[in-house]
Amino acid sequence: MSEKPLLIVVVGPTAVGKTTLSIQLAQQFKAEIISADSRQFYREMNIGTAKPTQEELSSAPHHLVNHLSIHDDYSVGQFEKEASVLLDQIFKKQRIAILVGGSGLYVDALCHGLDEFPSIDIKFREELNLLFKEEGILPLQEQLAEKDPDYYQVVDQQNPQRLIRALEVIMSTGKTFTSFRKRKKIERPYDVLKIGLRAEREEIYDRINQRMDLMIDQGLFEEAESLFAYRELNALQTVGYQEIFGYLEGEYDKEEAIRLLKRNSRRYAKRQLTWFNRDDSIHWFEPSDTEEILSLIEQKIKSV
Repeated sequence: MSEKPLLIVVVGPTAVGKTTLSIQLAQQFKAEIISADSRQFYREMNIGTAKPTQEELSSAPHHLVNHLSIHDDYSVGQFEKEASVLLDQIFKKQRIAILVGGSGLYVDALCHGLDEFPSIDIKFREELNLLFKEEGILPLQEQLAEKDPDYYQVVDQQNPQRLIRALEVIMSTGKTFTSFRKRKKIERPYDVLKIGLRAEREEIYDRINQRMDLMIDQGLFEEAESLFAYRELNALQTVGYQEIFGYLEGEYDKEEAIRLLKRNSRRYAKRQLTWFNRDDSIHWFEPSDTEEILSLIEQKIKSV
């Protein structure tokens, strides 16, 4: 029997229904929500990140949404510290909090602590940054796929900073980036209950395609165009914007940009599932299994 407060974690691939469920749970248990979606931190990125609407944000207390600018430097380490302080404050008022998002690295950091990585030789970072500047992202992707295929399957393959970080560790140590991940877990002062949402692949892909069509109708291309001047910033190295930047640079037409948006979003969802499927502490449900999810949480609450 534990007397710790409870953190309910809602994870799953993009477009599966995490926001809807988290708000339902927050209302049911009078809880506050912390976002672990690294794309929704930024004020300037709204449509392309499928950020909760103002109505959704006002229907339950939310934290770490719209709290940064794309011009801010922000790391998973800063998130872990900031979210931990928030949880301490929330748990002084109530016994339940909710963490929601599809960024597995950020979820793991808050639930289990950060991995300890060795110091790196700065010359490797400089070499890799030069390679990216001169030849683009493809050689980074190819190197990581060859040197650490396990991590390549789960990393955001469109984010050069993530690729460079992994490669500089590999080049500095001669070991895979994967070998340094999750060596030990930190004991947190709260219990964690992880709820995963998933559906059949075709249903997820249909949801993604429909969501992308809706985003385009809402002005996704116009939003990306307004951010085009800042396309080199780390915050914008992400699915939903990079494909449109290519179109704006004249690399392909709008029809191809839309095809790439949908394809890369599907690939992103696949990587998310690959990451979360490795966590055997997640309880998986269909998005419509609300009663079963509530029952599981009630059982957990009784046990603590």
